[in-house]
Amino acid sequence: MTSQNNTNRIGNKEALTLFREADLLGLGMWADIIKNDLHPDGICTFVIDRNINYTNVCINKCTFCAFWRDEDSADAYLLDPDTIFRKIEETLELGGTQILIQGGLHPALDIFYYTDLLSSIKERFDINVHGFSPPEICYIADASDLTIRETLGILKSAGLDSIPGGGAEILSDRVREVLSPKKIKSSRWLEVMEAAHRLGMRTTATMMFGSIETPEDIIAHLDAIRQLQDRTGGFTAFIPWSFQPGNTELEARGKGQGKKGRKVQGSKFKVQNPATAVEYLRVLALSRIYLDNIENVQASWVTQGLKLAQVALRFGANDFGSTMIEENVVASAGVSYSVSMNDIISAIRAAGFLPVQRDTYYNFLRFF
Repeated sequence: MTSQNNTNRIGNKEALTLFREADLLGLGMWADIIKNDLHPDGICTFVIDRNINYTNVCINKCTFCAFWRDEDSADAYLLDPDTIFRKIEETLELGGTQILIQGGLHPALDIFYYTDLLSSIKERFDINVHGFSPPEICYIADASDLTIRETLGILKSAGLDSIPGGGAEILSDRVREVLSPKKIKSSRWLEVMEAAHRLGMRTTATMMFGSIETPEDIIAHLDAIRQLQDRTGGFTAFIPWSFQPGNTELEARGKGQGKKGRKVQGSKFKVQNPATAVEYLRVLALSRIYLDNIENVQASWVTQGLKLAQVALRFGANDFGSTMIEENVVASAGVSYSVSMNDIISAIRAAGFLPVQRDTYYNFLRFF
C-alpha cells in the first residue's frame, strides 16, 4: 500500500505538534476515521500463532531487555529441534498458521544452524515461518562473511517466509546508544527490511516507546518507516508497544544500580516511567494518522492488556495481533497477560467489531 496523495500527508512538524498538543479524543477520532476508510467493513483481525524463542543467550545484553542470558548462565538455554517441533505441532492443533521464531544472538550458532532448522521445519510442517529479526539477520550475515541480501536469500531458500519487526526499538542512534549499544544501528535495521522487501518478503515494523526517547525521536522513527514503505511497500503492519521496565538494566540504572545490585553511574539521559495508557493511545493514533502507506496497525494486548486493546480499536488499530500461544520476552519483564482465542474473539465483539482470523499476509481465513 502506498499513499494515495502525498501532498495531503502530514509532515514531521505537524506530527510533532499533534503529539504534544492535540486533544486525545480528537486525535483518536481522526485515527478512527482513517482506519474506517481503510477497513470499512467493521472487521478486526487476529492471527493464531506462537512465539518460539529458540535461545535466550545473547551477546547484545540490551539495557531494556530482561530476557537475555550469558552463555554460561544457569538458566541459559538453546531449544533442541524436537522441542521446537512439538511446539509447532501444538500450534497447528490449535488452528495456528504461523510461528514467530526469534531469539538472542548466540555466539555458538552459525548460518547452517538456521538453514538446517528452517529446512527441517518445512519438511515436517505446512506453516508460515515468520522469523529472525534484523539484528539476528545481521549477526548471521557478519558471522558468515555474507551480505545482508545474500543471507536473506539463503534463509528464504531454506524456508524463511517473512520477517518480524523486532530490534527496531526507536530508530534513533542517540537513543540506541543507551538502550542497546551493541545492537545494530538504525541504518542496518532499515537495510535488512529493504533488502527483504526487494526479495519479495513481507515484514512488519515495530516501535518500542516509553523509555528514554523524546517526541522528536518518535516522529523520526515514524518518518523512517514511512519513507521505506514509500520505496518498497513491503510492510504489512505497524506495531507500536510500550517499554516494560521490570527486571531490566535500564530500570536499575534509574535507581543507580546495575544487575545484581552493583552500583553504576546514571545514564546521561533521564530514564522515563513506562508509558501510560493515555500515552499509548496517543502514539497509536498518531501512528495511524502518520503512516498513510501502511494498511494495518496492530493493538498490543501483550503489553497493555485486553481492556486497553479494545479501546485501541477506536484509536486507529484494526488488528488485535496474535493469540500468542507462548510468549517469553515481555513476560521476563514481569508483564504477562495470558488470553485464549475465545478471549480475543469476545473482546473484539464486545468492542463492536467482527472477529476474523487472518494469516501472516492479512488474508481472511475464518469469520466468527
